[in-house]
Amino acid sequence: MADAAQYLRLAGQWDLALAALPADAVNRRAEILVDRHLWRLDPPDEAHTAVAAVAAAGGTALAGLLDGQLRYWRMLNTPGRPADGMAAAEESLLAAAGDPGLAGWAAFWRGVLAENIGRDRAAAAGLYAQASAAGQGDRLLGSYVDRHVGFHLHADGDAEEAVLLLRRSLYARAALGAVPQVAAAQAALAGALPAGGEREMLLASARVTADELGLNWLRSSLS
Repeated sequence: MADAAQYLRLAGQWDLALAALPADAVNRRAEILVDRHLWRLDPPDEAHTAVAAVAAAGGTALAGLLDGQLRYWRMLNTPGRPADGMAAAEESLLAAAGDPGLAGWAAFWRGVLAENIGRDRAAAAGLYAQASAAGQGDRLLGSYVDRHVGFHLHADGDAEEAVLLLRRSLYARAALGAVPQVAAAQAALAGALPAGGEREMLLASARVTADELGLNWLRSSLS
């Protein structure tokens, strides 16, 4: 049942994933609810409650990682992007950094926090490198790192290498069946391509997926 829930989560079928979980799957439930909130921007109360349950059950590292994501996402999606919660988000993510299974993801989320809230691209680049090193073998994490490093390269004028990484991110996500992530990767790759048929095809496909799955975060960025 847990494997079925993970498959459904990757497919963007969060409600079905929750229904497939056994009653005692506290950690997986919190992961799915946080993931759903990040993509759909639905009310976060249920996700926060689930993360608190993980912490109460002794899952300090996982609770820290999930809480850090929620804090980051709230700042990112608040008008004006106030940075007053950055220290709290960083503290939560650091609680996960000592767990070998979570260290790569903790470094990645610290990277996006540094980049998008702290406006420190140099710090973000170092943290993405840490995430890549710590997450060897985690293809989904690798796809996230490739996407963000690709953004950096494109901003710096290295279009060829940027497109290479953004394509690699897209292909890895497609191979994993990570449907929401595929749509985000399509949009990212389209942004690095010149006007033309491939760019329009990627954007159209991303919009269809965003509409079908209710990916409100992605839908707003595509509008």
